[in-house]
Amino acid sequence: MAEVGNWPKVQRDGLLSTKALLDLYEVEPAQRERIESARRPTGVTVTHARTGETAVIRDNIPLQEKFLEACLTDMTPREWYEHLNERVFFWVREEKLNDLLRARAYRNREHEVITVDTRRLVERDLDRITLAPINTGAAFSPTAAKRGSHTFARIADYPNDDYLGWRGKDDVITELAVDYKVTDVEDVALRVERRYRDEVRKILWTK
Repeated sequence: MAEVGNWPKVQRDGLLSTKALLDLYEVEPAQRERIESARRPTGVTVTHARTGETAVIRDNIPLQEKFLEACLTDMTPREWYEHLNERVFFWVREEKLNDLLRARAYRNREHEVITVDTRRLVERDLDRITLAPINTGAAFSPTAAKRGSHTFARIADYPNDDYLGWRGKDDVITELAVDYKVTDVEDVALRVERRYRDEVRKILWTK
């Protein structure tokens, strides 16, 4: 799920984590710290000092500081923000994507949705992939799931049996994340759509 207008840049540069985008745009340290190490209540536009090109880094509204601090087991909020900003995230089930598209913060605007071939992505980028059992970018209630350095695990180390004890087999994995960036996105992508909530308004690209 990306900002409208991003697909041409994704084709050129890949799907970038916040960290990778800040590296690419050579963002100066003070601004970088505000973006990478703290909560972003709104999207942030960054501008490349040499080329003048701009990019929008999405907000992280669902991470509410007081609830995040309470659910972290062995990290500070700053460390958690930086932990997330090193990764590119994918939902593994479409209903989770649709929940986000309908969420209050996003439901009144369009988004670009990139669907990838999971098998192809895993075969190609296996050594840079981690899995998580929760929505790691949301903490908005006192019952937010516990999280910390243990939350993301490589596929070979993912504790499926532990999670099966308290959730169904189709709900063992919530997120798939790729370290730093996903290059050559057209190699793994199946289609790109412009969506408004559940409505597909335009197909931007298809394999």
